[in-house]
Amino acid sequence: MASLLRGLCGGIQQPPQGRGRPRLPLCDVTFAAVMKVFTTVSGRRATSDIRDCQEKGQIATTPHYNSIFNYLENPSLTPILKALVEETSAPLKAIETSFAVDSSGFSTCVFQRWFDEKYGRKGGRQWVKVHLMTGVQTNVVTSVEITGPEVGDSGQLPGLLAKTAERFEISEVSADKGYLSKKNMEAVEAIGAVPYISFKAGSVADNGCEIWRKMFHFYQFKRTEFLAHYHKRSNVETTFSMMKRKFGASIRSKTPVAQVNEILCKVICHNLSVLVHSIYELGIQPTFWQD
Repeated sequence: MASLLRGLCGGIQQPPQGRGRPRLPLCDVTFAAVMKVFTTVSGRRATSDIRDCQEKGQIATTPHYNSIFNYLENPSLTPILKALVEETSAPLKAIETSFAVDSSGFSTCVFQRWFDEKYGRKGGRQWVKVHLMTGVQTNVVTSVEITGPEVGDSGQLPGLLAKTAERFEISEVSADKGYLSKKNMEAVEAIGAVPYISFKAGSVADNGCEIWRKMFHFYQFKRTEFLAHYHKRSNVETTFSMMKRKFGASIRSKTPVAQVNEILCKVICHNLSVLVHSIYELGIQPTFWQD
């Protein structure tokens, strides 16, 4: 896993040095941040594992754990981590053609008391919502968005779909009733894929959308065949289960930016684990940054 991470972080460009204290190599800090999340322990305890990677020549220096935390709180790291998520899925673009989308929550270490909001809920942990699209064959995450708990699922599908379509040939997309809308169906059809989105009880055939009408009739008259495609959606639940069981269902960071970056590190760790399995099961040889 560390060797794959080294190759992945090797594509990170070091920003130009201005005045002031010399910066740490961005590739080494990103490597250390992902490795820290992979170990599922505190920054202090993860230092020995990161130092071992330095001794093996995978990084040039071992950043102090406080430096890792400082970088996780930097908003400029977020687009870099998102790019790494997409890059870790690229070696499987010849395998994945069917995709599923859903969301899940990750709890934080921040508590919200009942009197913090006049009409809010009583005390409990705050949490963030993770929206992702995953391949149904290997459970690799192809695109991800992280929002607050109040953000709905339906509006996230076009963005996730567009990011996935940049690297993959998509033949079908499965999603639950929360993503049912004309806009989402038309977005899936626009890239040449078939939307297998479950219909609600009050749905009707004629609402001014041709792809909606076609899929509604397919759902009504060929229910078994429709559900065979729709139930591929269960794989996105498997993806969340894999991620939470191996790397934890909660995050340690307290600030919003650091929470987003920590979850992105979890997704990168998950994708690297999927690649390790694919090396032995599918015989692939992952190579990053070929484009």
